[in-house]
Amino acid sequence: MNIVVLDGFTLNPGDLDWQELQSLGPCAIYDRTPHAEVLRRAAAAEILLTNKTDLTARTIRDLPELKYIGVLATGTNVVDLAAARARGIPVTNVPAYGTKSVAQMTFALLLELTQHTGHHAQTVREGRWTRSEDFCYWDFPLLELDGLTLGIVGYGRIGRAVSELGAAFGMKVLAYHPRACTAPAGVSFVELDPLFAESDVVSLHCPLTPQTANLVNAQRLALMKPTAFLLNTSRGPLVDETVLADALNSGRIAGAALDVLAIEPPRADNPLLTARNCLITPHLAWGTRAARSRLLKIAVENVRAFLRGQPQNVVN
Repeated sequence: MNIVVLDGFTLNPGDLDWQELQSLGPCAIYDRTPHAEVLRRAAAAEILLTNKTDLTARTIRDLPELKYIGVLATGTNVVDLAAARARGIPVTNVPAYGTKSVAQMTFALLLELTQHTGHHAQTVREGRWTRSEDFCYWDFPLLELDGLTLGIVGYGRIGRAVSELGAAFGMKVLAYHPRACTAPAGVSFVELDPLFAESDVVSLHCPLTPQTANLVNAQRLALMKPTAFLLNTSRGPLVDETVLADALNSGRIAGAALDVLAIEPPRADNPLLTARNCLITPHLAWGTRAARSRLLKIAVENVRAFLRGQPQNVVN
């Protein structure tokens, strides 16, 4: 079967090997595909792989050879699942490949908010320490995590991994999950409003659904402590960005650190780009070589399973 990868560069910028996928059939791999080129490049595709290139109902309708769609990620909002299902086309994703990497990035962001390591390292590079009258200095309050409350919204694999890291730092852990599940030792399940009100750090780890869009809104930000931090390594549209920028600039909350935004890459006028004490990284939590290697391996296994007539990780 003909295989087409629409946007393989972010998954494999050159440090991984496409050989296993290429062994499964004729394979065309594109670094990026503009929307206007999708139909031309995918015209002969029976197996189509995408990361962030949208596959709309119209696109799926206009690809008569298409038999399988594989998403090179966990989130599948780039594919019209109903349109694929109507044509009997299975859509698969890659779950759980980046759990440890995303949890690690969550704490990298939190530690930057509490220690400002990057800022202070840069001032030393600029020569400030060599000119200092004292043996040390710091420009921001330095915060200890031990004893603080970490609120986790979404207690799936990543949420659990983040809670374990929080506990290792001596944090009290609160969690919210929409479905009933058993709380492990040291974790207390609460509703959303108490979580936002009681936490010193709120960390988002839930999927984007109609119910979770703008989950962080003016009402929930108003519940937060003025000393609290917000972390988002999940999905950008979980947060009302204009409202968050206002809350940061007014001192309603102390800071935020985000690896995702509602539109990526962001527009130049996104208010969070200039908001007070707001750290933004370019959606890189998933990007460790270890995580990307697992992603590619599972994506290939998904295709191989489909070719055997036993598709796995089907989301539609």
